[in-house]
Amino acid sequence: MGLTRIMAAGGLMLALAQPAAAQGFTPPEGCTGFMTVQSRGCRVSNHYRCEKDAPGDQWRADFDQQGVFFLSRIDSEAQWVESYEMFPTVAQVMDPNPQDPASFTELLGGTDTYAFGLSKDNGERSEVSGFDRLTGRTVVIDGIPLEETAFEFTETSIGGSVLRRARGREYIHRDWRLFFSGPTEWDAGDGSFVPVDGSPVQFIFPGEPGFAATQPIFDCDAILSQSPVFDLLQRVRHDQ
Repeated sequence: MGLTRIMAAGGLMLALAQPAAAQGFTPPEGCTGFMTVQSRGCRVSNHYRCEKDAPGDQWRADFDQQGVFFLSRIDSEAQWVESYEMFPTVAQVMDPNPQDPASFTELLGGTDTYAFGLSKDNGERSEVSGFDRLTGRTVVIDGIPLEETAFEFTETSIGGSVLRRARGREYIHRDWRLFFSGPTEWDAGDGSFVPVDGSPVQFIFPGEPGFAATQPIFDCDAILSQSPVFDLLQRVRHDQ
């Protein structure tokens, strides 16, 4: 990834972190927002696409009560292409030539496995492996039918130490080619699993009240003690 792209993404997040961002999310020039998702766990996500990206690429900007904290891009197979954490800004990219590329198309057939590497611009590297599997169950959230998946993944250091693991349920929308969080158990590497739930509650589209919102509205009091765990979960998963 070029330095220009890193600087542009970092500049976008810094701009969004300003108080004016409370007036609404504005995607970068050449990009168009298409959906805002208010989720449990005190998170709101703004989804957008950019003209200069490859066909099928999609971006997501995640906000908590303090502002934007995460920015990510996936491709048409829902592979995690690049992401940016805030304060300080750290860029992470998927390593080339993954051992087992994630495939949304394969998942639609029932099950998808994956194994790939991630590299941060601070020199840290890790490896992720796991699976997604359709459960056959459909749920309707805010009028939107979503297919439920079961998943497990493990992220390890290059030396083989477990950094984090997660297991649980997520949701997909096959036409949007997007994942959404669900009830999950999370292990930050100490062997004990903690429950978290970032399930979507509202899907908001252009022209509807709440579109481009940057303030989350669900579970924001209850989630305070869990937010570090929840934030980490979002940074290793490609779910949206």
